[in-house]
Amino acid sequence: MEDEKKSTQNASINLIRPIRCIVKLGGAAITCKNELEKINEESLKEVSAQLRQSMIMQSPSGKNLGMDWSKRTGESDVSCDIDCFRHQPSLDSSPFIVVHGAGSFGHFQASESGVHKGGLDQPLVKAGFVATRISVTKLNLEIVRALARESIPSIGMSPFSCGWSTSERNIAFADLSVVAKAIDSGFIPVLHGDAVLDNLLGCTILSGDVIIRHLAEHLKPEYVVFLTDVLGVYDRPPSDPNAVLLREIAVSEDGSWFVVKPTLENMKVQITVAAHDTTGGMQTKISEAAMIAKLGIDVYIVKAGTSHSVRALNGGLKDDIPDDWLGTVIRLFR
Repeated sequence: MEDEKKSTQNASINLIRPIRCIVKLGGAAITCKNELEKINEESLKEVSAQLRQSMIMQSPSGKNLGMDWSKRTGESDVSCDIDCFRHQPSLDSSPFIVVHGAGSFGHFQASESGVHKGGLDQPLVKAGFVATRISVTKLNLEIVRALARESIPSIGMSPFSCGWSTSERNIAFADLSVVAKAIDSGFIPVLHGDAVLDNLLGCTILSGDVIIRHLAEHLKPEYVVFLTDVLGVYDRPPSDPNAVLLREIAVSEDGSWFVVKPTLENMKVQITVAAHDTTGGMQTKISEAAMIAKLGIDVYIVKAGTSHSVRALNGGLKDDIPDDWLGTVIRLFR
């Protein structure tokens, strides 16, 4: 019955305009992952500016009209000119969705309490569920504000609050009509990895990478971009001096994947996950990216805030990948 309800909800989605791109802001790229609940302000600002340049048409006046009308820390006044909006014509934009990871927000609370393993009847898990959601929604608000300051009409959407739930960590229900209505109304939904209720475990952590795969499956974007803190996917931890950047990964119809470029003999890809990461890290990212590519949607994994990420966000990598582009493309093998 649950599956039928989910299918009914998602089958009724008809967007006025197709989604151009789903963007994943990696937690390690926008936060200082080794410092509890600290945002990498410089990186977030650069990423937000690149998203505006790639997706939002510039104001006729050339001014960046910020939409964060609340006071910022350490400032006495609202830091934008509200009057500029009174005679501002509507700006065209490409429909897109942002999903962000948690980085130094949420992972500590989740791993310390075991929220990802379930067991809401345990006081520690219940407290950890609350603490995790406080942390990730705090980050979500700051990302929404950063995007809003770049004239991006962003709207924060928490999966838990939107009724998303899982069954043994797999998405059991996700009403995408709220996301679709926001897009059709001209807003940019900003979702995030979240603590959610699970039909069998009681609760768990729903990864942002899993959310992206679900959105891609039902909303069919032209392409997906993962913005990370490294150039792309490597054959071993990037900190290893012998690590090789995997330029292109092909996905077969059965979901298996193999490296196309570069050609490496006896290559064995080593996937590592940080001890505090409750969502699977790079292993989950590659698995979910492969499932998206299997749908015929190209996926680009690239370092945030670089000229390479700009080219990926602009959609200029649909055909052959230029030799001077540094990143990883994951696409269906044809």
